[in-house]
This record gives sequence, C-alpha cells and structure tokens, in this order.
Amino acid sequence: MITLRDYQQQSADEIRIAYRHGYRAPLLVAPTGSGKTVLFSYIAHHAAARSNNVLILVHRQELLTQTSRTLGDMGVDHGLVARGMTFTRAKVQVASVQTLVRRMHRMQWQPSMIVVDEAHHATGKTTWGKVLQHYSGAFVLGVTATPERLDGQGLGVDAGGFFDALVLGPSVSALVGEGYLSQPVVYAPATADLSAVHTRMGDYVKSELSAAMDRPTITGDACQHYRRHCHNEPAIAFCCSVAHAENVAEQFRAAGYQAASIDGKLDGQVRRQRIADLADGQLHVLTSCEIISEGVDIPVVSAAILLRPTQSLGLSLQQMGRALRPHPGKERALILDHAGNCLRHGLPDDDREWSLAGGKRSGRRTTDEPNIPIRQCERCYHVHRPAPACPKCGFVYEVQSRQIDEVEGELQQVDPKALRRSRAYEERQARTYKELVELGKTREYNNPHGWANRRMVGRAKSMRDLIDLAHELGRKNPEKWAGFLWQSHRANRHKRAA
Repeated sequence: MITLRDYQQQSADEIRIAYRHGYRAPLLVAPTGSGKTVLFSYIAHHAAARSNNVLILVHRQELLTQTSRTLGDMGVDHGLVARGMTFTRAKVQVASVQTLVRRMHRMQWQPSMIVVDEAHHATGKTTWGKVLQHYSGAFVLGVTATPERLDGQGLGVDAGGFFDALVLGPSVSALVGEGYLSQPVVYAPATADLSAVHTRMGDYVKSELSAAMDRPTITGDACQHYRRHCHNEPAIAFCCSVAHAENVAEQFRAAGYQAASIDGKLDGQVRRQRIADLADGQLHVLTSCEIISEGVDIPVVSAAILLRPTQSLGLSLQQMGRALRPHPGKERALILDHAGNCLRHGLPDDDREWSLAGGKRSGRRTTDEPNIPIRQCERCYHVHRPAPACPKCGFVYEVQSRQIDEVEGELQQVDPKALRRSRAYEERQARTYKELVELGKTREYNNPHGWANRRMVGRAKSMRDLIDLAHELGRKNPEKWAGFLWQSHRANRHKRAA
C-alpha cells in the first residue's frame, strides 16, 4: 500500500471535509508532478472498500495505462473501459472517456463516485460533460493542475460548470522548496515574429502558427541551445503540428542526436515504445504535437523545449511541467522557451490564484507584494525574477538613470521590525472585508480581494465569523461554504501547531 505524502494527505482530508459539508463535486488543484494520480487512486481504493463503485475518467491511452499501473501498485482490483477491452464488474473502473460515452447507455454498472482526471476539460458541451450528466446522481471529484480554459468558461456550478468547491493543493514553489519538484531554470532565446498570426477561439491559429515556427532558423536555434545547455539530456520538444514535430525531429537527427516524433495518429504501441526509448536513453529528444502535454509521467526528462507559442496559461504550464518531476541525478529542470510563453505567462514556479468562476481572473500570478515583472538576461537569455545581475552568467544590468526632483532630507536606517509592526497595525485597523480590500489596493497587491479573503478566514475565531463573511461576499449557501472553510482552517492550524 502506498503511503501519501503530507501534502497529499492534507488534500485528501480537505476533500473529505468538502463532502462532509454537503458539496458533491469538489475540484482539487495541484501542480503537475505533485502525484494527483496517486492521490485519486488512494481515494478510489478507500471508496471501493466501502462497497462504492468508482469510475475514473481519462482521455488518453497513456493516462489509462498510468492510472491502471498506480491502482495495481496499491493492490486495487479494477477494470478498463477502452477499445479492445472486455468489461469486468470490478468496483473500480478506469475509462477512456471517448469509449465510455459510446457504451454508457447500455451499461448496467453504475458509479457512486466519478473521478475526472484533467478536469479542466469537463464542461457541459464536452464528452466529459455528457458522461457527468448521464451519471448525475454520482459524487464527483475533479483533479487538474490548471483549472483554466481558453474560452474563459468557469468550471464552477455558478459559471455553468460541474464543480462546487475548490480544494487547493501545494504550490509549485512549495514543492520545489521541499524537493518534490526540480528547480526550474528558464532560457528564452529570440522568438519568432507572430504579428501575422491570427487568434481563433482564444489561441493562435494552428496552421498560421506552424508556418511561423517551422523555420530552419528557429529549429536550428533550438538545436544549438539544446547542445549548449543540455547536451544529450532527455528532452521533450513541444511543436505546433504533426508536420512541425516531424521536421524538428529530423533537424535534431541531422545535428547528431537520436530523435523521434510522437502524435495521436501513431499506433499506441509505437507511441509507448518511443516514450520508453526516451526514458531509457535510446532517444535524446522526443518531439510532440499535443500528445504528452498532459499527465504523462517521464521523470527522467530534464528539459522542455517550447516551440509552440500559446495564449493558454494552462497549456504552457502543462508543457513546462513535463520537466519538473525529480529524478536521481537530476539537478534542475531546464526550460528552453523559443515560444515566448514564459514572457507571456510568467515563470513555472510563480504562485497563482485560481478560481472556479472563469474569465480573466483565474490563474493570475499572485503575491502579497506589488506586481513584479520577470527579467531576461541580454547576454545568456536566462529568464529570472528581477535582480541587479543575471544569476546564471553574472552579467550586471545597467542601471537606468531617471530624472528626479531633489529635496532636502536625511536618510535614516529602516528598522525591519518597526516596518512589520507598522504594516500589522494597518491590517488590524482594517476590521472589515471591504476595508482590507481597500488596503490591498493601496499596497498594489495583485489580487486585493483574494488577499482580504485569506486574511478574514485567518482571523475567524468561530464558524459564525465565517458565516457572516459568506453573507458579506454574497455566497449562495453561507452555512455550507463557512463549514467547509472552518474545517479546513482548523485542520491547517492544527498542522502548523504540530
């Protein structure tokens, strides 16, 4: 039996709290590489042990195999609903959503609980949505690293989605700090001119994007940077189209590397073999068009080569996340961003504020400090948070002079303790949610509403305080919302005390 890590156990506890307080469809958000498959397999095992039928929805053959392997490691008897598979009446079923949607109307087996992997796909108009609507009486657990969609549709029930509570797992930065993910190191060489590429349905038009990116200068530059920064290390290159992926693989082969492409049209056995070849060193570079952006676990991969520009934060994080899993001897996760995605969406370990509401609020980088840009070294192209010098090559940035007005005065040393006391006093004076929001705006925080919400929850001394806050925020079911938060708040407080 697999033992959960501390943060996985905390997420499992918060999911139970959500169900206990009347929520039927919580959504767990946890980073790529945090072990979501292990966590929901653990939950499925315990649900099945109480005689519940559990359905786990996946959408790729690789995810079906990965989930089945994890359940097998836990000793969980399970069946597979997929093309070429014979149905068995096990308590746990792992289903390809494309196969299930064709069979579910004639299946007598009914789930008590549905786990939705990569749950950002689950909206009413999708195949996932059809399955959830068909089994509308079942409890639901969604899991995803990126609860954001290009069309802006929210995943919450208030936005027309399926999920009614948000359970936040650890951040990327926290997992990096604890050694559960590799430290990302980002380089962003000169990127392509996308001024002539149009946008359709929230992202770049693929045909135009492929034409802009599939150029010898860009691919040659990618090969050179791979040789310079991660020669012979296992890498995945994310491309715009099948043809682009094949061309990039050919360019790497011409440069003396073992490389192959992978796409959804390949035979499943061939795809699995090429992924295995990358994992065991037979391939240096695997090029991909939308087949290993999500869920596929290849910890040995130490570099992600981004050759597909995207306006999707979710897709960008999923691609970079393929290199973040730790592996023996792996000192860092290298991101070679020829697509400009890090400059567009931020660094992979930025803390972000997620929401079920959708729109432009979800997924913004967040901090309790003013919005801080990232910086790119003009010598080595390393992308990092602001600093007077590049942390990789040591290049010292020229200080931009500014014309300022001079006034008389005397500099005094700042006492950090006094400054913290002053800021704490300001917060104590802001006694209501609205006053905290205004203080957050004065301090130019990224998300003053989210910051004020966290402060108010942290101040709560009883459920009554949270119920009052729920009324102030206009929550539809104040008691249920407050009860869930109160239990989570108490669990976190006890953990910190321990």
